[in-house]
Amino acid sequence: MYPVPTSLSPSRVEAFTSCPMAFRFASIEKLPEPPSPHATKGSLVHRVLELLFMQPPARRTIEAATPAFEQAVAEYLVEPEFVLLGLTEALQQAFFDDAWSLVQAYFAMEDPQSVRDIGLELRLEAQVGSLALRGIIDRLELDAEGRLVVTDYKTGRAPGLQYEQSRLAGVHFYSFLCEEVLGQRPAAIRLMYLRTGETITATPSAQSVKFITTRTAAVWKAVEKACLTEDFRPRQGALCNSCAFQAWCPAFGGDPTLAAVEAPARFRPLAAA
Repeated sequence: MYPVPTSLSPSRVEAFTSCPMAFRFASIEKLPEPPSPHATKGSLVHRVLELLFMQPPARRTIEAATPAFEQAVAEYLVEPEFVLLGLTEALQQAFFDDAWSLVQAYFAMEDPQSVRDIGLELRLEAQVGSLALRGIIDRLELDAEGRLVVTDYKTGRAPGLQYEQSRLAGVHFYSFLCEEVLGQRPAAIRLMYLRTGETITATPSAQSVKFITTRTAAVWKAVEKACLTEDFRPRQGALCNSCAFQAWCPAFGGDPTLAAVEAPARFRPLAAA
């Protein structure tokens, strides 16, 4: 029997639905994982934009983004999340050049001087029965009518139409948190895809918010059952090739009972290097 989690975030909900076995390794057993270049680059770009929006609106220019980028790079050069990538000097340069191009792409999508932000990297939590739902909003702002707008930055490519609604599930989750914690449902939720310059916008409704809470409760029940029965089944898909736990996945001939010993032995020495 595994301990049942008492909180869920949008990323954890999606992780369980994508692959219960990987969820067990990462969120229940909390095994170490090597960092991902894509995730680390996304975190760096988010940090740059956070620093940019700490400036007064009139100073949110591409020129101001340069020192913000330099500060973020200096921070990440000593962060394990970046150091453990083990990049060569040439690959480091390519990594930072690409991150800077994403920051520049942001300025082509909107004028940050016109944004009325009221929260950056905003942590919200609401209780639903015995379960705490929590999330971090990249940016919360007010539109021209003073209504809330949730904005989420994405550094990957925009999804195809068939996957668009699933990508919006996370920000619908944030609209629920805003309504519960701040007492106001956002007028819009937006995903800004910096790499492709696309923005996907949706208008949350009472029905969409109810769907999120119903779905999350159902996922939590499934997580609870899996913890009590120790039955976390692998679900093969596109993410398998990049999964750090593939060596212990039964879908690939691995033994999941060995992961608790072998994963720390394989990955933790990297952190000490």
